[in-house]
This record gives sequence, structure tokens and C-alpha cells, in this order.
Amino acid sequence: MSAEPITIYHNPRCSKSRETLALIRKSGMEPVIVEYLKEVPTKAELQKILAQLHVPVETIVRQEEQMYKSQLKGKAFNEDEWIQILRENPKLIQRPIVIRGSRGVIGRPPENVKKLL
Repeated sequence: MSAEPITIYHNPRCSKSRETLALIRKSGMEPVIVEYLKEVPTKAELQKILAQLHVPVETIVRQEEQMYKSQLKGKAFNEDEWIQILRENPKLIQRPIVIRGSRGVIGRPPENVKKLL
């Protein structure tokens, strides 16, 4: 596992994302950093991330965002619809997401990343 690169889907304005990045670096690794608000993941990339996290798409939706509360809460969407919503509104993607090999974690709390180090 030590040879596998680690990737963080990062928002530098988010304290949890910065804390998670610091934990990765403290372990001696330099991750691939994807600023997902600037480089929005494709549909295929989001599907792969979900498979690596082993979670349904709703798990990576930031339900505390105002847009979610005002426009999406209580509505039913299938996976493809959620992925399209996330691609159009990347700030709704939970952060940070850390991937290593076939596994991934959501860095909330940041200590979750230790499972991949």
C-alpha cells in the first residue's frame, strides 16, 4: 500500500480540508491535490470516488449548505441526477474526500484519513 499515491479533493477555504491535508503531510506523504471547486470531477470520476468510498451518492452531499436546504432537501433523486447536481454545484460535494488505491474516506473528522496512511 505504501507505493499507492494519495489524492485529496480539497477546498483550501475549509478548515477540515486544511486539517486533513496537514495530517497527510505530517505522515510524510505529499498528496495529489484536486481543488474540486476549480477542477470539477467528471461524472465518471464521481462514480469512481463513490465506489472507492463504498457509499451512496447522498453521503457526499453537504446537507448543511443553504442551497441544499432551500432547493433539494426532501426531494428524491437517483444517482445520475445527484451526480449532475454535484457537477453543476460542486460546493455541495462533501469535503475533503481522500482516495488511496481502491479505498477512500471523507475527512470529517480529519482523523478519518489515518485509515489510509
